[in-house]
Amino acid sequence: MRLLVTGVDGYIGSVLTPMLLADGHDIVGLDAGFYREGWLYTAGGAQWPRTHVLDIRHAGPELFEGVDAVIHLAELSNDPLGQLRPGLTHRINHGGSVHLAGLAKAAGVERFVYTSSCSVYGAGGDHLRTEESETDPQTAYAECKVLVERDVSAMADDDFSPTFLRNATAYGPSPRMRFDIVLNNLSGYAWTTGVINMTSDGSPWRPIVHVGDICDAIRAAVTAPRDVVHNQVFNVGRNDANHRVREIAEIVAAEFPGCKLTIGSSDGDSRSYRVSFDKITDTLPGFVATRDAALGAKQLHTIFERIGLDEEGFQSRGFTRLKSINHLIATGQVDDDLFWTGIGLGLDGLVPTA
Repeated sequence: MRLLVTGVDGYIGSVLTPMLLADGHDIVGLDAGFYREGWLYTAGGAQWPRTHVLDIRHAGPELFEGVDAVIHLAELSNDPLGQLRPGLTHRINHGGSVHLAGLAKAAGVERFVYTSSCSVYGAGGDHLRTEESETDPQTAYAECKVLVERDVSAMADDDFSPTFLRNATAYGPSPRMRFDIVLNNLSGYAWTTGVINMTSDGSPWRPIVHVGDICDAIRAAVTAPRDVVHNQVFNVGRNDANHRVREIAEIVAAEFPGCKLTIGSSDGDSRSYRVSFDKITDTLPGFVATRDAALGAKQLHTIFERIGLDEEGFQSRGFTRLKSINHLIATGQVDDDLFWTGIGLGLDGLVPTA
């Protein structure tokens, strides 16, 4: 298939794209280019597509020529970044994504795979949330996921088939690394400082999923029989990976010998939810989430040791979305709407990703 992959240069995209190329697909990449500084390691033998460095809000119909399916990853990701400027988050994540889906449909693209998030469940508590449960988004990031699902779902017809993958919180190694997500963040502290010092009591529930399993779900969704995935929502993860945050910390601490773990008091975080992953396991052909938190921590440990990650590298801005964006704004490389000003890395055009 000819696939347009947005966010190809990001945390998930840099793991997914070599898999898709190895599967034999032809890839058209699109990425705004905000996070190129955050390159942690090079995966030997990996293939990379040529990529349009372009904001999704500037996407035009020419990008969709001959495209069979769109895999849409590119949005402002995570809650702290979304809360920085909620209105801008809505314009990019909601408005930009619906714009992209509309272009895809008008161009005759048959499939549109959208990576949503289990954060749409918000304050779900101990009760297992299914795809039929009411959503309760607590942040601008999660609100936008709900709105995109609603508006793109309304576009579904006999010729345009969207699929919505609500990923649990991702973890695990990626060349374009992120240390602002929970297991990766705790692993970085464990390796570079020998201490995981939690300020909260770690009681909120967080379903987590390995980045490799997210990629496997996307690969399965884009090739599955149409009637299985047409206008369907799937939670992406595994039932035994619903953890309290303190349990994730304990798993990480156990992987790093001598790591000291301290637990604080409750910080009043309202985001707590447990999720059922029965639907995707039972109905999406070729998909099983096979990786667990202990494996993810072990993989990270191996990479940290191999590359000699130090605390300065771990804390550097390239691996944290909010730090990266704040730096681009402060240095005038992007304007207040996060469009490139022409003095940075993001001159629109066709360039290699690596």
